Amino acid sequence: MSKTENKIEASDKTISELLKDKKFFIDYFQREYRWQEKHMVALVEDLTSTFLKSYKETDKRSDVANYQSYYLGPVVFSMAQEGKDSIIDGQQRITSITLFLIYLNNLQKDLATKVSIANLIFSEQYGEKSFNMTDEDRQNVLKGLYDNGEYDSTNSEDETEININERYQDIDSVFPEAIDEKALPYFIDWFIGNVVIVKITAYSDENAYTIFETMNDRGMNLTSTEMLKGYVLSRISNKEERSEINELWKEIMVQLHSYESNADLTFFQAWFRGKYAKSMRATKANAENEDYELVGTQFHSWFKDNHEALFGLKTSDDFYNFFKNQFVFTAKWYMKIWDNMNVLNQECPHLFYIKRWGIAPSLQDAMLLATVKHTDTDSIINKKIDAVAHFIETYTVRRAINYRKFGASSIKYTFFNTIKSIRNAELHELMDLLLQEINSLDEKFDGISNFSMHQQNGKFVKHLLSRITGFIDQEMGKPTNYVSYYEPTGKKFEIEHLWGNKFYEHKDEFEQENDFSHTRNSIGGLILLPNGTNQSFSSDKYPDKLTHYIKENAYAQTLHPDFYLKNPNFFNSEKLKNIPFKAHEVLMKDDIHERANTVEKICETIWSLDYYKNEIADA
Repeated sequence: MSKTENKIEASDKTISELLKDKKFFIDYFQREYRWQEKHMVALVEDLTSTFLKSYKETDKRSDVANYQSYYLGPVVFSMAQEGKDSIIDGQQRITSITLFLIYLNNLQKDLATKVSIANLIFSEQYGEKSFNMTDEDRQNVLKGLYDNGEYDSTNSEDETEININERYQDIDSVFPEAIDEKALPYFIDWFIGNVVIVKITAYSDENAYTIFETMNDRGMNLTSTEMLKGYVLSRISNKEERSEINELWKEIMVQLHSYESNADLTFFQAWFRGKYAKSMRATKANAENEDYELVGTQFHSWFKDNHEALFGLKTSDDFYNFFKNQFVFTAKWYMKIWDNMNVLNQECPHLFYIKRWGIAPSLQDAMLLATVKHTDTDSIINKKIDAVAHFIETYTVRRAINYRKFGASSIKYTFFNTIKSIRNAELHELMDLLLQEINSLDEKFDGISNFSMHQQNGKFVKHLLSRITGFIDQEMGKPTNYVSYYEPTGKKFEIEHLWGNKFYEHKDEFEQENDFSHTRNSIGGLILLPNGTNQSFSSDKYPDKLTHYIKENAYAQTLHPDFYLKNPNFFNSEKLKNIPFKAHEVLMKDDIHERANTVEKICETIWSLDYYKNEIADA
């Protein structure tokens, strides 16, 4: 091996320095892009909240150089082939950074002030442009997102292509409104100049893989959980009791890790934030971290500093009893919440829904644990948890239909105050508090009249249509429900437009094509059909498609007059009879608007305030 091959270099790089006019080759063993929603959401929220800690409207753009930096970790490259950077470790992050850059570039397209970042996304050689991530499997989806801000991966079976498209949508769903047109150039400057990555370069594949293995297999520091355990055990003086808590701790860690490798960390963060944290960092620049933030970064130290004042733990007996009872009890319910987010449970069904359409887990998990008490029965706890989940879903649906975002950075102060207000509340108190919170919301269901599907909210529209379609099925006594439409085990369901995308057929009602498109994409103009069925006649005229709809799910069938000739369960449902369903043998602009008004009434029924009022009345 030559001296050059033996060489290993490491240096700090900004995003701009790492990516500008570079080409990266992805090693064959790690081609798939596997980031999940939670990974992208966490990254975007970390980046934007760090920026907003420093940003002031009165700043000049040159002041960004002095803003707080953000460390994104190391990446490992091999240059075994001269001039060719092969990514050994870090392609998930570099792909995610590239997606974020594409999103930011699209966001600034129509602004007067733009930051030049195109050469961080693609570069030009011999007159041809190509993306800096050179895996051929990614080119189509990256091009679609770069050119149009959207990409149709409906019929794709490629894991990477699907994940890239979905993670791009995740960015849009959580990018905060606080970074507006004025702040956006500042944020882009900060992102490419103040976010730091350590680039480790080896000049042989052997050295590169050795570095990779060392980083992933050896020298791991103690986690916050392990340091917390050490401190807790040190405060229990009785040897038998200390051994008992140690065994309980190990048993619970095994159970938590069966869900996810870092479930222990998210559990303690949710528990401490939900039940004990009192303060949150102010929005002003240079504000210090408070309880909420400290629990997120170093909960072991925070607990050590606050166990007496906030937890009431002073003596050895206090520590022993608290961790024997409260720790075990809360961990059990944290895992039950996780179970019911993955499998629909009719005792607390809204947990399942908010896993698909909820708020950031950092807030959501804390809020779900805030009200549960050791003295509650299982039945009461299920009702409490479902009530909180019902509130979260009501909030997110109302925000979404009014085109409002709900990333953690934009809602965390409101939700943290709600967490503190419902903490340890009795069931009837909880219902009353949540009802007050809902009644105070600015966003109402009447926003549905102007709600339309666009390139970034397809996931929500699928959720909403699945909830509507499943709700009607359940009211009619059918075995199908939300799961049948949102994530069935068999053939997938897709969003079907009642109108084909043919503006020329509707010129008698529309002068402008964008007005036609808005109405066509209105929630009143959409249903769910099995994949393949909708493609087979999606471009047909509505009267021709109507004969097919009568064979589909009940919500689609309500368009056809024959549906109202039978179906006694439909007419016997107390909830459905108050919704103004009607057949539409022809479908004009006013019919779609009327159908949207029907959707508004369905939403008011699904997320009815009676859910809370009935429990309050029974108390």
